[in-house]
Amino acid sequence: MGAFHQASGPLSLSEIATRAGIDRSAAQRLIHTLLMLDYIRRSADDRGYLPGIRILDHTWDLLRLDPVVQKATPVLLELRKTVRERVDFSLYDETRMIYALRMQSKRETFYASLVGHSVPAYCTAGGRAALSALPEAEARDIVTRTALHKYTAKTETDPDTIMTLVGKARSDGYAVVVDELVQGEVAIGVAVSRDEGIPLGAIHVAGSLSEWTPESFVRKVSPLVTEAAGAIVGSL
Repeated sequence: MGAFHQASGPLSLSEIATRAGIDRSAAQRLIHTLLMLDYIRRSADDRGYLPGIRILDHTWDLLRLDPVVQKATPVLLELRKTVRERVDFSLYDETRMIYALRMQSKRETFYASLVGHSVPAYCTAGGRAALSALPEAEARDIVTRTALHKYTAKTETDPDTIMTLVGKARSDGYAVVVDELVQGEVAIGVAVSRDEGIPLGAIHVAGSLSEWTPESFVRKVSPLVTEAAGAIVGSL
């Protein structure tokens, strides 16, 4: 199933075998079994394979049973009503953050509305906030193990600079990212952590630089996001 990560469309048998690192015969046997279980399906043109509908059952189970997502949902609904901008909640996965809740604003792309989409921790507000909840050495280890790519001209890829920004997030209680992952966007992230300092996830709130200056966005939104994160932690 991991062969479909980052795929842009249906995959052929050969493509699945190559991506999974197995031979064609093994891939064919596995695909046959997964087809029978509805974990894989044929594409509409019958030229390749796509993930099957049964995977959504497991997504549903994860979201409804995860205690953090349960507690975060009503808090984020209220936050979205107040800030009237995009509000997301992501789960911490070391080098990346995986979106579990997504509440759209008036301008969104397809991928910005999908649960399960992941973003790097090093250049996102929620990711840096989560890293700031960790001990310095552990956060640095995660950054050094990450492939640091430039998503925009302003994406920070120097490990020392990233760690300085993580340190600022630690002292401020929130992280701010401007133009680093999405051009024209300012985002604030606040970690949701256990008492022992283990990040569980983060709240992200994003606005457009055509409507906000970074300073006005931080001034307006950061207290609200910090309060929301505290409400989630206090209910766990």
